[in-house]
Amino acid sequence: MTPVRIALALCSASALMLSGCVSPVSGARGLYANPIGDAPVTSNATPYTTALVCLAEFARANHVKAPRIAVGRIADYTGKAEDNGGRAVTQGASLMAMSALAKAGVPLVERYDTSVSELELKYANNKLIADQPPASPGAAAPYRKILAGQIPGSDFYVVGGVTELNYNIRSSGLDVAGGHQKATSGSAEVTGKLYVMNVAVDLRLVETKTQEVVDVVSYQKQIVGREVGAGIFSFFNTSVIDASAGEGALEPMQLAVRSLIERGMVEMVSNLYGAPGPRACMARDPLETTGPTGGFIPAYNNLDQNNGRTRADPSRWNDHRDRDVSRGRY
Repeated sequence: MTPVRIALALCSASALMLSGCVSPVSGARGLYANPIGDAPVTSNATPYTTALVCLAEFARANHVKAPRIAVGRIADYTGKAEDNGGRAVTQGASLMAMSALAKAGVPLVERYDTSVSELELKYANNKLIADQPPASPGAAAPYRKILAGQIPGSDFYVVGGVTELNYNIRSSGLDVAGGHQKATSGSAEVTGKLYVMNVAVDLRLVETKTQEVVDVVSYQKQIVGREVGAGIFSFFNTSVIDASAGEGALEPMQLAVRSLIERGMVEMVSNLYGAPGPRACMARDPLETTGPTGGFIPAYNNLDQNNGRTRADPSRWNDHRDRDVSRGRY
């Protein structure tokens, strides 16, 4: 069989295999096709997440009264946009800062999105919200009362922005090609590229009552990317073979922003806690309740049996990986 016929046969077999994965008629589960991929949900940690958790343990072990902190706008000031019109840098740096502070055991008060609480306050002011059911059908339910001083204030707040995104700080490449003098004898090519860019943030910690800026950090992180490839071109009688393969990778830019935010929060929180730098991590608190996915406030006194220590386990609550999850029909 000639190479052309072999290629046609392979293409036909591939088409048949692909057509078997997609059906124009939905199955018993109401799906035309099953989505691919079975990677479980994992904690979104950076190299500084462990330090944040350590600070939470340090505060508990030393009975440090942590100040209440709010997070304001940490905006993208780079002005960079992708070719498709989207922003090159994440617009969620404020949310990353909230998660980082929670990992460090800092009490947070919401000031970033107060739309729900403001609406609830409006309803409560009009006596439209009740927290208890009515005593009898048709009776008026006791409405929620607005009390002076019921909302705790913040001691400090964090603001700042992503201030730098520099493409191609330095790059290098290699492109090698070779073959015979006779064109029909074939040729081969090998390529490789390496490039570096960076992203930076500037953050400040402000005392709420006095508006005094009490701490400022400015960090940058370099990001590396690479591309490698190889190809071959050759003739076989009247047939042509042109094959190539490659691999490329770019360090996640948005994860780099999260790393910068977490590093900044480590420095600010350790200052507020009075922690002696990384030495605070040499002893671990056996009552650890936070994890790399963030802190939490238990609704009941159930620290001895809740799932605080298992939040980072990729198998927990996964119906394919956790034996404790019910396999009932759904």
